[in-house]
Amino acid sequence: MSTEFTEWLRGRSDDRLRALVSARPELITPVPAHLEGLAGRASSPSAVGRALDRLDRFALAVMETLVVLPGPVPYRSLRAQMARALPGAADPAFQNALKETVERLRTMALVYGPDKALATAPGVREVLDGPAGLGPPAVEAFRHHPAERLAELVRDAGGEDGDTKEALAALLADPEVVGRLVGEVSPQARSALNELAWGPASGRVPNARREVRAATAQSPIDQLLSRALLAATGEESVVLPREVGLFLRGGRVHRDLSPFPPVTEGTERDQGLADRTAAGQAFTFVRAVEELCERWSADPPGVLRSGGLAVRDLKRTAALLDLPEWVTGLIIEVAYAAGLVAASGAVDGDWMPTPGYDGWRVKATEDRWTTLATTWLTMDRLPGVIGDRDERDRLLNALHPDLRRPSAAEVRAATLGVLASAPGTAPTLEAVRDRLAWEQPRRRGGHRDQLVEFTLREAEQIGVTGLGALSAHGRALLPDASGDPGACGGSGGSTASGSPAGSAGSGGSGAHAAARLLLPLLPEPLDHVLLQADLTAVAPGPLTGELRRWLALAAEVESTGGATVYRFDERSIRRALDAGQGADELLAMLERHSTTPVPQPLGYLIADVARRHGRMRVGTASAYVRCDDSSLLDEVMADKRAIPLRLRRLAPTVIASKSSRPVLVDALRAMGYAPAAESLDGDVIITQLDVRRTEGPPAARAPVTFGGPEADVVAAAVRAVRAGDAAHLARRPPVAAPGGQVPRSPATATITALREAIRQGSQVWIGYLDSQGNATSRILEPARMEGGYLTAYDETRAAVHRFALHRITGIADIA
Repeated sequence: MSTEFTEWLRGRSDDRLRALVSARPELITPVPAHLEGLAGRASSPSAVGRALDRLDRFALAVMETLVVLPGPVPYRSLRAQMARALPGAADPAFQNALKETVERLRTMALVYGPDKALATAPGVREVLDGPAGLGPPAVEAFRHHPAERLAELVRDAGGEDGDTKEALAALLADPEVVGRLVGEVSPQARSALNELAWGPASGRVPNARREVRAATAQSPIDQLLSRALLAATGEESVVLPREVGLFLRGGRVHRDLSPFPPVTEGTERDQGLADRTAAGQAFTFVRAVEELCERWSADPPGVLRSGGLAVRDLKRTAALLDLPEWVTGLIIEVAYAAGLVAASGAVDGDWMPTPGYDGWRVKATEDRWTTLATTWLTMDRLPGVIGDRDERDRLLNALHPDLRRPSAAEVRAATLGVLASAPGTAPTLEAVRDRLAWEQPRRRGGHRDQLVEFTLREAEQIGVTGLGALSAHGRALLPDASGDPGACGGSGGSTASGSPAGSAGSGGSGAHAAARLLLPLLPEPLDHVLLQADLTAVAPGPLTGELRRWLALAAEVESTGGATVYRFDERSIRRALDAGQGADELLAMLERHSTTPVPQPLGYLIADVARRHGRMRVGTASAYVRCDDSSLLDEVMADKRAIPLRLRRLAPTVIASKSSRPVLVDALRAMGYAPAAESLDGDVIITQLDVRRTEGPPAARAPVTFGGPEADVVAAAVRAVRAGDAAHLARRPPVAAPGGQVPRSPATATITALREAIRQGSQVWIGYLDSQGNATSRILEPARMEGGYLTAYDETRAAVHRFALHRITGIADIA
């Protein structure tokens, strides 16, 4: 850590320090004790790497230029060097962009010093390896060459006697020398140099450490190695020294640059139409999550031993929801991340709704959607990889623990930030990738490109986007909902730098604003259906939650689309009767919610099923059948299909079976009867389909905060650092221990004297045995004594330490 850098930080105003820790919040986690600690943390490799990852391409190019140029660098020299890679360097927009970028780098403490002497912060050069695709300086490239080989290279390069890497580097630093050496090689060797000029600067050749001289070199590689235009870094690896690379580039660090992000190309969309389309999809997604939870409440799938949901259960759920498997996987993962479904605590548990689902489903549709959308935006799970295989060739199931990706939430926010920068436009996938490649050049890769594709696909399905364009209610959920494109990308963009203002998913003003914008776009729920003579009910639009749940209980969904068709049959009516509904209640419900009279066939069906329902009752014997109509039991006993049930007639109205009650009920229903289950007390058991809940914990999801710490937290941290730094600077210098013998005194007297010193705040002289048993003298200012230890400021070593009381040999006053 540089003392100069520490003093520069110490001279920054409180406003500047607050801006620093806001841009790099990891520097105050935890809060350092003083500014030296802050400087040390800011220059650590991990902290520098994080800060560089937040830079866009132009800001990173500025950093690379400062690293390549011998520092400190005057601002004029930096501007001149950057201008070489810009076709319109005289444009005032470039001048302003460069000034703003340098100031932003100062704010982030990656660059420090005045304009006349800009320097990179400690640790930057070590982390920013291979800047702009250039190789290492000649001093580093030839550091492993023996002195004899270095002497040969110096002579072949036209230098005088010298056998050090510094002597060779001094020759290569002269453009005239490099130009002469390059002019001596063959066209084939020059072509090899040109391939390495703009990076990557390293390559592979066999026998790279061969010892060749310029006079005897035959092959193109021999010519380059003998003239130090290539440096051998291994047995089969070579690298182009930085000085040679800069010469081949004509003195330019970068080939071409732009201080502004690329234009996001795409299809123009009517914003109103996009909002309405997204709202319709948002409504559909909410209903799909609700239907999933209702289905799993009645018939929960099992949990695999390795965790997750079986493939067959995913396929079955997709068929029930009438959705593609990838959409079903998205619905399941969002519901899990939102805590609406979880695994039960049993060893062979099930996936079922949690009590949190009951609270969620009674909310307004717009509020339910904001819960789901913010969960998706901030969750670390990646539904898009369901069905893929991991590095061990194991299948990744839905709800599998390995579906977590730490960068998922950040990539989602960055991707939607690109869409926010182009309002009313549905950008292409390549345009989004190109924009993110400019905003986050150090985070490029196939994995991130895949995450971008997943984000665009899922955002459309959830209703954050409509027709590929970001919706108004989707924009409100983003970290910066102001609508300012610059806030979502660009050289000063918050999303691009990884520290946008605000926090999505927190349920704050962004969620409320999204709900307000979504509300007028949602379809009005209907409380009526059209009953038809073919035992179907047609819902001409979305139904209220209560009516839709009742129809799901009393009928089967036959088809979905613009209108949903429900079909009533004996099984569905019996399901409603099992849930405690009576025939009169069913008919009253239909009359209340139908715009047409109840058809006679439907009334007959309800009456017939209700008349037969419960005449036969099944209890536990293992199970028994009880019926007042003995002739009906005679019919059951005579039925060959009842042989596997191993029935036994106990009385004219009672039959016993060794089968369990559920098996017996299902078997009799399969035979065409309508038994009702009863308890040990003889009461009919009512089956409630919405009571199956798990108390298991919801998905463990670490909250993702895009905006960093709040302003008051930042201000408090800066005040603490300032106060600690003041105390650190006011600390008295270490003092030497008094001469003479090591103090010795009885233990009781030692404890008493220490307590008195704590009370008075005075200094004492103690004898202390270290861990090796050596007796030492210490001058202490005791602070507290507890748990067998003394905490005190050690004047001898100028630091706070804890001392074991049993190791203190004695105490004496300081003369």
